[in-house]
Amino acid sequence: MFKQLLTGLAMLGLLIAGANAQPGAADAFVRTISNDVLTTAKNDKAIQSGDINAIVALVDQKVMPAVAFETVTRSAVGPQWRSATPEQRQKLQAEFKTLLVRVYAGALTQLKDQTVEITKTQPVPGGTQVVVQSEVRGKGEPIKLDYRLDQVQGAWKIIDVNVGGIWLVQSYRSQFAQELGAGGIDGLIAKLVERNKAPVQPAKKG
Repeated sequence: MFKQLLTGLAMLGLLIAGANAQPGAADAFVRTISNDVLTTAKNDKAIQSGDINAIVALVDQKVMPAVAFETVTRSAVGPQWRSATPEQRQKLQAEFKTLLVRVYAGALTQLKDQTVEITKTQPVPGGTQVVVQSEVRGKGEPIKLDYRLDQVQGAWKIIDVNVGGIWLVQSYRSQFAQELGAGGIDGLIAKLVERNKAPVQPAKKG
């Protein structure tokens, strides 16, 4: 789906270099990094030619280190995270990371003429989180995207993204709940392993 493509692209712009973000500058961070990533990707011959291996390597090396993986995975798994063993938690994080790398890599293969505009930034009451609202603009109607960031040791980290009114991590939580209900933690891990064995598929417009 094209919206899934744009979600991945926008998240890429937010995530890269997250460890260097300064508190209080979330909107400027999203704007600068998003535009830089979009420009770089559009001018990269390997990305434009759809070299999946090169794209996966890029995402894994430069994007994923900026994700708060324990927070994201814990949120996606839900209450059963508390009963998971340390080994199961490690496996869940590893497989979820692989899944996200594949989603972003597939999105990058279709990057063409999109731009990102920041529209609003709002602090989340009662904590350190902030929501940065933006639009991905290209041909057709703009896609509205909200990013939820939190500060981890003084740096902004991505913990969720909203597209079309749906928070991505919450969406995965709904999917994972079905697997957890059927096979528990080990069943979810097995399903993620199976899904991650399939070839990376470029995102398609739809």
